[in-house]
Amino acid sequence: MRGVVCVSGAGTEIGKTVTTAAVAACAVGAGRSVAVLKPAQTGLAPGEPGDVAEVRRLAGEDRVTGAELVRYPDPLAPETAARRAGLPYPSVHRIVEEAEKLAASHDLVLVEGAGGLLVRFDAEGAGLADVARLLAAPVLVVVQAGLGTLNTAALTAEALRARRVECAGMVIGSMPAAPGLAERCNVTDLPRCTGLPLEGAVPEGAGSLEPAAFRRQAPTWLTPALGGAAAPPGLTPPPGPARPTT
Repeated sequence: MRGVVCVSGAGTEIGKTVTTAAVAACAVGAGRSVAVLKPAQTGLAPGEPGDVAEVRRLAGEDRVTGAELVRYPDPLAPETAARRAGLPYPSVHRIVEEAEKLAASHDLVLVEGAGGLLVRFDAEGAGLADVARLLAAPVLVVVQAGLGTLNTAALTAEALRARRVECAGMVIGSMPAAPGLAERCNVTDLPRCTGLPLEGAVPEGAGSLEPAAFRRQAPTWLTPALGGAAAPPGLTPPPGPARPTT
């Protein structure tokens, strides 16, 4: 992967930051220069480590450049958090300018959004989809593994198409070690229901790995389209209920 790629969730708290770190780790392992940009960090006080610090910790602090534009104390959508704090909204044009600046000196720039694709950055409703459109950058969508993911993933895919924004595919952000029926079926159903390729599955708890182990294992979670070496996820769904015998 090269250029600017935006990373969005189909929801929140689904492994977006760890997935961003995995993509960064694969790029670093391939010898590419990488930067991660967080336009708006919410829910943290000044000085506390945020998502950028976590990506750099996992992917390599000496190999990944980090940038965070604005920070708000409340754990809310950026527009709401900015309004409550009486602070300026994150400017979409400033985000675009910073991404372009980083792209001039790095092979890959990952712009990690806040929550889902249509989360608002400002009072006019601009969000990560607008950033991606202005940058002509694809969006990588991180999705849940279990129940509910088909709906949120399909809605995100529909929103991208409506805005004519390219999609770099989907990644399951936290796949259980022992997936249940829903998780196993969703591996097959996600591409069918969204029309988007499933380009990886990050194991549940991957963020707790030691950084060296994280970097070593990251290519096994992602397909070559994202810089990894894994085959596309394709767990076989279990058979349906047995038919009664006569």
